[in-house]
Amino acid sequence: MRVFHRERAGRPLRVIWTLEEAGVPYELSVMSREESAAEVHLARHPLGRVPVLEDDEGFLFESAALCLHIGDLHPEAELVPALGSHDRALVYQWACFAPAELEPPLFEAWDQAQRDPDRAAAARKRFDAAANAVASALDGNEHLVGGRFSVADVLVGTALLFTTRAGIAEELAPGLKAYMAQLAARPAFQRALKRTFG
Repeated sequence: MRVFHRERAGRPLRVIWTLEEAGVPYELSVMSREESAAEVHLARHPLGRVPVLEDDEGFLFESAALCLHIGDLHPEAELVPALGSHDRALVYQWACFAPAELEPPLFEAWDQAQRDPDRAAAARKRFDAAANAVASALDGNEHLVGGRFSVADVLVGTALLFTTRAGIAEELAPGLKAYMAQLAARPAFQRALKRTFG
């Protein structure tokens, strides 16, 4: 497998983290912003974005889908529960929740903080509600689904860990800070972080 990554892009981290957790070999190709806009990459992703995963059959994109796919390919890693189980549905739920409910308001609050403080405040309120939903689901547990690490933790964890860059990590609930700390301490996450950002 090969992962296509762009300099300073954040979303490839979750795919690389999942690969590291699965313990499977992969190659990492890092592009410049200019290279990601070139025709060769547009053939991999029609919008020129990253990450893109290349396997023996072609190219795949959308980071949540890629993480779930890697989990499916490597059931021995137990990153996704059994097909058809309630826990499997919960992993799907949180894998969709992170990019749909956590990331957009977090990025908007960060991006608009100086330009439009009212818009940033409204986005922050939406993010806080979503983060509180995660905290309630954790209810003091280390993981979101089934008492064990899964792709749900990869997707939700990488979204929450962005709060450090956004400068609001210390404002999160204590349970979320503890959750983020134990995820960030995982050896596979540390390896992925080093490969993604050097």
